[in-house]
Amino acid sequence: MYEKFYGLRDIPFSLAPDPKYLFRTDSLLEVFANLQYGIENGKGIVVVTGEVGTGKTTILRSMLQSLDRSVLAAYIFNPILSTEDFFDLLAGEFRMRPQQSKASMLRLLGNVLVSRHSQGLRTVLVVDEAHLLPRHLLEEIRLLLNFETNREKLLQVILCGQPELHDLLSQPELRQLKQRVSLKCSIKTLTPHETGEYIRWRLRIAGCSDENLFEPEAIKLAHRFSGGIPRIINNICDNALLTGFSEGSARITAEIVEDVVDVLDLTSIEVATTMAGAIISNESAVPERTEQASSSNVHYIRRDADESTRKSSAVSTGNGKYLIHSDRETDSDASLKFFSRVRVSRSS
Repeated sequence: MYEKFYGLRDIPFSLAPDPKYLFRTDSLLEVFANLQYGIENGKGIVVVTGEVGTGKTTILRSMLQSLDRSVLAAYIFNPILSTEDFFDLLAGEFRMRPQQSKASMLRLLGNVLVSRHSQGLRTVLVVDEAHLLPRHLLEEIRLLLNFETNREKLLQVILCGQPELHDLLSQPELRQLKQRVSLKCSIKTLTPHETGEYIRWRLRIAGCSDENLFEPEAIKLAHRFSGGIPRIINNICDNALLTGFSEGSARITAEIVEDVVDVLDLTSIEVATTMAGAIISNESAVPERTEQASSSNVHYIRRDADESTRKSSAVSTGNGKYLIHSDRETDSDASLKFFSRVRVSRSS
């Protein structure tokens, strides 16, 4: 509706998880590096968490789209399943014939995993909304990790969900599963500066020639009332463009964003964010939980790094050094192919 008025060839702030609009922040780059390293090196379970609306599904879809043919991935986005339905879905995703019994299914799956591993191929199970996984499926996933050689896992598992996933895995009865978690990372909300860059990025990808379509004060308000959550930013900005079009405004002003915030009743978001900040401030002396800390065992190349740094980088950790090699960096409105541009390896 407003695309022609603002010189857009696409809707820039759609709520659909389109990988081509994935905005790469520092925390997203860390998640990508963890996912790639985990898949390429058979690290067992990789856990990715993020608040509602931070782009978890978009990241997973971008990752799946970036995988080459050597990786066979099963993507489960609705984990509320019975054991029978879980294995039936798994068979379909891994291109296996349906089996009459669980034993037959496991036997066939084992043969497939061994065959693929012998050919140097990798097999991945990706579970979105993993915080909703019932106990019986968590146990089934743990047992699937018993498919292994003396040196490597035959199946790589990625669990992605809301922060409650940490609490779920911390339950005493799931300690065996938690011990199999090799990498953990989290997606953080956008900072005020990142919010401005995010809005301009999406406008550019949508074909807008005026990246300053949103005035600075309008961007500040969008961050203030969204708490830096991309999904809410998208909702605010999309409605702001619609309102601006109806008013014939060439720029999205703070007044337009205020009207949108009022219509969407987002004042409570601002209050909740402020209260959360006060709680964190009062508890600043309390050490942060280990499982909520961002991973430090993977390093990545920033897009604005100089050429000498961009070729390769290393970070020392308790587990050794991980090298990140950047093959090339390009900006385009095509779907992001991060995995094809960055290689992660462990140095000796």
